[in-house]
Amino acid sequence: MDRALSALRHLPYSELGYARVDHHRALRLGLPEVVLGESKTEEQIVGISRRLLESGQHVLVTRVDPEKARGVLAELPDLSYSPMARVLSFENGPVTEQSVDPVAIVTAGTSDLGVAEEASETLRLAGIRSRKLIDVGVAGLHRLLPELGELAQAPVVIVVAGMEGALPSVIGGLLGAPIIAVPTSVGYGASLGGLAALLGMLTGCASGVTVVNIDNGFGAAAAAARIVLSRRRDVASEEAAAP
Repeated sequence: MDRALSALRHLPYSELGYARVDHHRALRLGLPEVVLGESKTEEQIVGISRRLLESGQHVLVTRVDPEKARGVLAELPDLSYSPMARVLSFENGPVTEQSVDPVAIVTAGTSDLGVAEEASETLRLAGIRSRKLIDVGVAGLHRLLPELGELAQAPVVIVVAGMEGALPSVIGGLLGAPIIAVPTSVGYGASLGGLAALLGMLTGCASGVTVVNIDNGFGAAAAAARIVLSRRRDVASEEAAAP
């Protein structure tokens, strides 16, 4: 009873003054609230994360630089930090693994790996496995071709690329799975911090490729999770309706 009353005190959100922590997002969307740490102070991240922990939710904080992460971990040492992904996380109990094939995360170059890791960490907290294929961009497509058979098994393919952003269009013309393209801020001057890759992906010739914002590995993973979880619900409904 005490545990139930404690849970009810935090429904549907908690008012912290500087944030309203959403406790029902996982019920609505299948994913809990995720904290964008980039423009928040250490104290704000600690306060929001602590409230999520108290309500029994998983914690995922994205875009956290190492210095800020050290300050947060000093207050909340149970959290884990991934420097490559720039993500703080905590599993508040076992993560329910979805019984689906791994989502594929493909990068054009090694420099795109940080964005790919952000996507991978997000999927992990959603209980969705991922498989990364690194450095197979258009400068050497022979590196990609041997992997197409395995990539074809993925329910969703996230393609991360900077420079001119051509790789999603290539993969979108070879695979029938949903493709989510992520432009990155990788490239020389005229790449304009990822704008060239973003425009290239938006105007690519492969039909049906979805494009998220620059460096938004989290957004790509959230979109992939929606696709995967929606399919799981459809399968469960069909199985329940079967005689």
